[in-house]
Amino acid sequence: MTFPSRRLAYNPRAVQPSDKPLVPYITRRAGEDAAPDDLIFTHHWSGPRLYYADEDPRDPDPRGVLWARCGWNPVDAEGRIMGEPQWKLMHPHRQMVCMQTMRCQVCMQPAHTVGLRLPCWPSRPRPEAVERSYQPAACVPQARAAAARLCPHLEGDPTVFLVRSAPLYGVTGTLYGMAAHKVEVIAQPDAPPPYGHPNLGTFLASQLVRRLSSFRLIVLDELLEQLKPDAE
Repeated sequence: MTFPSRRLAYNPRAVQPSDKPLVPYITRRAGEDAAPDDLIFTHHWSGPRLYYADEDPRDPDPRGVLWARCGWNPVDAEGRIMGEPQWKLMHPHRQMVCMQTMRCQVCMQPAHTVGLRLPCWPSRPRPEAVERSYQPAACVPQARAAAARLCPHLEGDPTVFLVRSAPLYGVTGTLYGMAAHKVEVIAQPDAPPPYGHPNLGTFLASQLVRRLSSFRLIVLDELLEQLKPDAE
């Protein structure tokens, strides 16, 4: 089975204007199924290591952690990925690429907030639950489009995290081990192991995680108000 998703390719046509519904680049589509496991254990000087039997140099990330394989659907005439969006799922490879390169999860352009005034709310506590994030950033131009066209996922008055510093932290995924001479799932940790953790040698990653070390909070309505062309 061939999985062209293993390429780190970016099609600039995917960000051009269109009358089609907006679907974030990282969203998994119907038909983009997980590849067969095809996993093996080998002995390494640092301990047991997890590999694919037909491993490609692009299967591990830049820090040597093995990533789950997933198919990619073909693109249409405008360069957009085809298939019904699976809104609750992220494509592991596309998520990893966006997080690794700090690109917008919607349009794949570089994500930044240059020129945006950031209000300070000292009375609002720093929420521990979001100190680590597996959601790639969204660039400022996409905030308005997302608010207007992704309503089911932006109910109420959601909070926007304007992040100034977000170093790489680790990965989420599945821990494997050997049982009865077979590679089997051992655990799916709730907390993402950080890079450098001893278990990462036998870990299959599915999402990249960054640590939000410096950020400010703003509600979406206020962000959109600041994005108006006549905003001072």
